[in-house]
Amino acid sequence: MKTRKSTPLLLSLALAASFGLAACGSSSTSETASSAQAQASAAATSECTTDGADPAADPGAASFDLTAATIGPNGESATNASEITLSDEELAAIKAKGLTAVLPWAGSGPWYEAMTQGASDQFASMGVEVGSVTSAEFDAAKQTNDIESSMAQDPDIILTLPVDPAVISQALKAAADKGKTIVFADNGVEGFTAGKEYVAITTGDQFGMGKAAAGLMNDAMGGDGEIGIIYHDADFYVTNNRDHAFEAAIVQQYPCLKIVARQGYAEESGTGDIASAMLSQNPNLKGIYVAWDTAAESVLEAARAAGRNDVKVVTYDLGANNDLEMAKGGLLYGTVVDKPYQIGQTLAKLAGYKALGKEAPPFVTVDLIAVTKDNLAEGWKESLQEDVPAEIAEQLAK
Repeated sequence: MKTRKSTPLLLSLALAASFGLAACGSSSTSETASSAQAQASAAATSECTTDGADPAADPGAASFDLTAATIGPNGESATNASEITLSDEELAAIKAKGLTAVLPWAGSGPWYEAMTQGASDQFASMGVEVGSVTSAEFDAAKQTNDIESSMAQDPDIILTLPVDPAVISQALKAAADKGKTIVFADNGVEGFTAGKEYVAITTGDQFGMGKAAAGLMNDAMGGDGEIGIIYHDADFYVTNNRDHAFEAAIVQQYPCLKIVARQGYAEESGTGDIASAMLSQNPNLKGIYVAWDTAAESVLEAARAAGRNDVKVVTYDLGANNDLEMAKGGLLYGTVVDKPYQIGQTLAKLAGYKALGKEAPPFVTVDLIAVTKDNLAEGWKESLQEDVPAEIAEQLAK
């Protein structure tokens, strides 16, 4: 999983802004929409096999504004990545500068590899030489060391995804003070301001991904039944926003889906035990949401161990193990993904903006893809810019 950590302050600002948007419209419009939604929910609920409200849902889910766009960790409005462009003349001007870059990432795996490839391909067109590419394996101390060590290469550009924005802020502040161009994937850093210490943040459409995951769950359940939510119980900007949007969409848009169990985890290793308990305590539970792909692996194992091959799981990101299960039409029904290759390209372009003195938007998002067995091969290619693994391709061909 590409865990992306944020500070409590940044997270609270982002979530407060998103929840607050529900009250920004005119009262008459809000009341009309609420009335219509209530009438539709009441009509749909009369046909549900489950009864009553969601017993385990977060109380805030009912007031989350599902019309709101994804906002940045400091409340910034989003600009789509398609709007970040460099002309041939601008590319030539950047090439003439002979710049270098380093990429001290938070983690490793297919998602990071795709982001690295996207950045490297874009840098090649800009004449930017890429130096060290490192993975902190989600260890903030190691990432701090990676950043400090990369400074020995005297890079002009640093592209990074912070493990812990509070911990690595000092190392990045030292880089910023030396005039290095810093561009972030997913998270900002405490005390940094876009256009000053860093150029911009590029990430996925987190609210949109949460809502799309809810749609997949509804499809997997045939629009009716009991589900459990296994959310990420930590202060992470990306996962928190996806989890909130998913739960809100279930509560507000899919009244026949009942949240009967809800528990968080801080470590991936705990998701299997959580799933086992959910299935044991809720024999009619047929759907489980998990906050990311590798955390869902233990959930699938728990369902198999319980003999519950009727359960359907929905998550985020691509992974060979789970996606092979999807290709078989098994426990994993679907996953929602962003476009890490495009994120990498965009990070590099934004670094180019800084080199040119061109104004950059502070918060940029890429599009999402809702993936099921039906579009797994296409979704994998579009997201990661590589073919689906051979074993999955063979299974899909059967």
